[in-house]
Order: sequence, then C-alpha cells, then structure tokens
Amino acid sequence: MSQITLYLDDATQALVEQAAKAHGLSKSRWVADIIRKYAAHEWPQDCLELAGRFTDFPLQEGNSTGDLASDLPRLGF
Repeated sequence: MSQITLYLDDATQALVEQAAKAHGLSKSRWVADIIRKYAAHEWPQDCLELAGRFTDFPLQEGNSTGDLASDLPRLGF
C-alpha cells in the first residue's frame, strides 16, 4: 500500500477530521473513499438506473409532446 502526504489548511483539516469521525472511519480511509468516489470513471449505479425513467423527456422515442423546437441560429466566429 502506498502513502501520500497532503498539506491542508487548518479549516480543511478540521473538516476531514469531523467527516471521518462522523462516518466512523480513520482519516486515511475516509480520504481514500472520497478519492475512489470522485475519481471513478463510471456512472454510479443509482444514476444508471434513472435511464429511461423520464417519460416526458422531449428526446425520448415515442414522445407524445409533438415536434421539438427548431434549433436556434448560431453566432459565427
């Protein structure tokens, strides 16, 4: 297992300590969990389960709301 050194200001250090204690974790474990959560390259499962759940989404096939609005003219560069 590798180790890293983090330089945190006092306020941030206090936040880490409070959050780790609130979750019943060591500071090291809490920081590692946060890194895994925010550095992941996959969508969370609860987000993936939302796919297709919005029946009134205007781009969904078989939408009963009719035609979509025309695209707006774009500004040239």
